[in-house]
Amino acid sequence: MQLDDWQKEVLLTEGNICLRSGRQVGKSTIVGLKCAQFALENPGKLVMVISKTERQAGLLFAKILGNINDLNRTAIKKGKDRPTKHIIKLKNKSVIHCLPCGDTGFGIMGFTIDLLIADEAAWIPEEVWNSIIPALAITRGNIWVLSTPFVKEGYFYECFQDSTFSAFHTSSEDCPRKDEKFLQHKRDTLTKTQYAQMYLGEFVDELRQFFPDELIAKCCVAKRRTSIIKNRTYYLGCDVARMDRDEFTIEIVEMNDEYLTHVENIMIKDTPIPESTRRIIQLNTQYDFKKEFIDSGGMGITVCDLLRESDEDKRKVVEINNASRAYTQDDNRKKILKEDLYNNLKRLMEKRQIVLLDDDELKMSLKSIQAEHNPETGKMKIWGGYSHIVEGLIRACWGSKEKGLNIWIDYV
Repeated sequence: MQLDDWQKEVLLTEGNICLRSGRQVGKSTIVGLKCAQFALENPGKLVMVISKTERQAGLLFAKILGNINDLNRTAIKKGKDRPTKHIIKLKNKSVIHCLPCGDTGFGIMGFTIDLLIADEAAWIPEEVWNSIIPALAITRGNIWVLSTPFVKEGYFYECFQDSTFSAFHTSSEDCPRKDEKFLQHKRDTLTKTQYAQMYLGEFVDELRQFFPDELIAKCCVAKRRTSIIKNRTYYLGCDVARMDRDEFTIEIVEMNDEYLTHVENIMIKDTPIPESTRRIIQLNTQYDFKKEFIDSGGMGITVCDLLRESDEDKRKVVEINNASRAYTQDDNRKKILKEDLYNNLKRLMEKRQIVLLDDDELKMSLKSIQAEHNPETGKMKIWGGYSHIVEGLIRACWGSKEKGLNIWIDYV
């Protein structure tokens, strides 16, 4: 593996480590290699890999397993002890666990840990750290935290200031493999604050979390249904995958006269657009949506066109793109700003007029949404590094604004 100079330094560093970086610089790559070497060279150790969601934890876990395979595949136990998506057992009696930490860390309590690795640590709730740090007390084990930064608060931010941690900061511009055209495009299209956080890896004061943690906790309490209840009013919201993001998300909400209920969150990955669109058509046969609100920016317009070829879906499609407006097939245009969509969902949550799924991926997406106020224009810029689920949800919830419905959220 060809390593950058800072990666070589990380590989040789002992003790606690904090890696703060922009996107795609190779932080999980070097931690995956360093963890593999640690487990192979230190018998009888227990390593715990955590992240806010199972998907995120699994990405780093796969890199660790791949590196162990490359370094010494004969060290991995086989048969009934062969690797799973949650555990790797080595013949030297070292074990690597991979678990999502959720909101409280309850599922990872009870372990005595020699090495704790936290991926995207800036997004892990404070309660989790209170639950898991005591697991290192007996072994005096080490902590490796890595993340793109978030706001100037919380455990990850404190680790970067802590003298007991070796702190590394690498921006996307420092990466030898950087795509300068891509970065220039981001400089041209993002605000300075957005670019500083996402690609320079900076903590920035101007950012504010749009959906507070307390509000997320109060609203995300619904359990996923085991069956579909017929003859209800359902709305679908869809955020279509783009070139720099590979997850196609579908959100479904049910509406009655008093509140909305979030009943399904579906993420489709590495799937052609026509196949993903067929999934919407199939879901319509099950739920009989009143409206299907589709992100029509980029490849989204293709989804809208394909849906209009379906006799059952064509009159239900409503385009809501990220630019400014929504319109239907009969060209009945109504201007809808992105902040309108976000403010609608936030007000629904604040007034307790929506119940959201108790889902870690959804909570992480809500938490990632940030707001930046531009004092020159007076406008609010809303965005997020993991926004795709919320982008589908804000569209599904726009059904509450349809003319004639009892739920109508007004805001300044």
